[in-house]
Order: sequence, then structure tokens, then C-alpha cells
Amino acid sequence: MALILGAPSLFTRLQFAAETPACSSFSQTQWSSKHHFCPVATSSVPFPTPSEPASPPKKILTMKKGDIVRVDKEKYLNSVEYLALGHPLNFKGVDYIYEDRGEILDVRIFETGEYALLGWAGISTSPAWLPTYMLIKSEKLSYKRT
Repeated sequence: MALILGAPSLFTRLQFAAETPACSSFSQTQWSSKHHFCPVATSSVPFPTPSEPASPPKKILTMKKGDIVRVDKEKYLNSVEYLALGHPLNFKGVDYIYEDRGEILDVRIFETGEYALLGWAGISTSPAWLPTYMLIKSEKLSYKRT
């Protein structure tokens, strides 16, 4: 049996109740663990209980699956994601990511921010995770390959 650190064990609560003058005549079966205090004590002494961890507020995603997007060229060329690829200095990226051909396959919030998994229609390349701040939503897929 594992004990949770910081939480009073049942033995500690029973021992404390036995030492309390108003509760010394009660047995373990009369002990109310639901209320965490002696039921007949005139001044009830509440016991510390482990509080429920507060759930973080649900973050609202700025984009959703299925959105058609394109990448903002200036933001991408000045981003860490572009620099991490190690392209030569004169390389300006591939043009298909700047057109409105990307479809969002998944959206997740990581420690560094909100990222979207993008797949490009008609391009045989693997999907890429890009931050959503550099994506521009498109109303429809209007780019046509020549």
C-alpha cells in the first residue's frame, strides 16, 4: 500500500480523534471519514484533505483540422524552424508552402506554443509541424499546379 505524501493517513486521523476529548469515547466504526471530523464534537476540528488538483483552463485553438492554409513567407524565413533545417544562406524555401495548398491534419499545444501538422495536396512530401502564428487561413483551395 502506497501512502500519498502530504495527505494524513487514516491511522493519523484516528489517533488524533482518540486524543480529542469529545471523540475519545467513539470507536473506529463511528468515525466519519466522509466529513473528516468527529461527529459529536461541539467545535469540529476539520482535518486537512488532499485537494483536487485544479484542471488548467481549456485553451481555445486558433485553427482546426481541415482548414486550408498557406505559410507567411516572411515569418517562416525568420523563424527557428527555417534555421533548424540548415539551408544555405541564398535558399529561400520551397514555393509550395507559401501557396494556399496546405491542409491542417492536426493541431496541438506544446510547451512552446500552438502547432499545426500540415500536409500539402499533390506534393509527395511528408507533413510538417509549423507554429500557427505563421499560418494564413484561406477560404478555399485556389492554387492550381501548372
